[in-house]
Amino acid sequence: MTQVTCDLGISLDLVSAGVNQSLDQPFGDGVGDGERIMHAWMFDNPDDHRAELDAITAAGAFVMGRNMFSPGRGEWDLAWRGWWGEDPPYHAPVFVLTHHEREPIEMQGGTTFHFVTGGPREALARAREAAGDRDVSVAGGATTVNQLLADDLIDELRLHVAPVVLDVEGVRLFDGVGTHVLRTVSARVTPEVTHLVLRR
Repeated sequence: MTQVTCDLGISLDLVSAGVNQSLDQPFGDGVGDGERIMHAWMFDNPDDHRAELDAITAAGAFVMGRNMFSPGRGEWDLAWRGWWGEDPPYHAPVFVLTHHEREPIEMQGGTTFHFVTGGPREALARAREAAGDRDVSVAGGATTVNQLLADDLIDELRLHVAPVVLDVEGVRLFDGVGTHVLRTVSARVTPEVTHLVLRR
């Protein structure tokens, strides 16, 4: 049976990004060196985190918020094709939440970005259909994750907690999701990050 998983990098104070995201500041105002610290485990020492990195892109389809795909707001800049270049790491259909329609974008490596204006439930339903018997992954950001958590639609939450307190105005995991009792499946502590796997 298809499960809905989520991988999200956060600080110790549960921030995944600051406000006012832009091309120059992809993680928003005030994050500064925190961005590097939050993601150092992925780039500085990937061999020590190979299982977690492989799990992030193992799903059959993905759901993400517009902020995860683009720094822009309002109508689309059609020249923008995502943060990842022409061969994004997903290699599967990706359903991007937006209020503005856009035709799908086919990329190298099997990634196709589809733009969904009907909200998180519609995006998740389309991702489930596309994934077949494989899992669906919610790629972020925290606002999208919180919406799906509030509706009890995420089965497994995989948090990558960096040893940094950002202390900025930003988007925090678990804001407005209501009471949730989660079971810890696993926890792996490294100097760069703690990997937590939680299930409903």
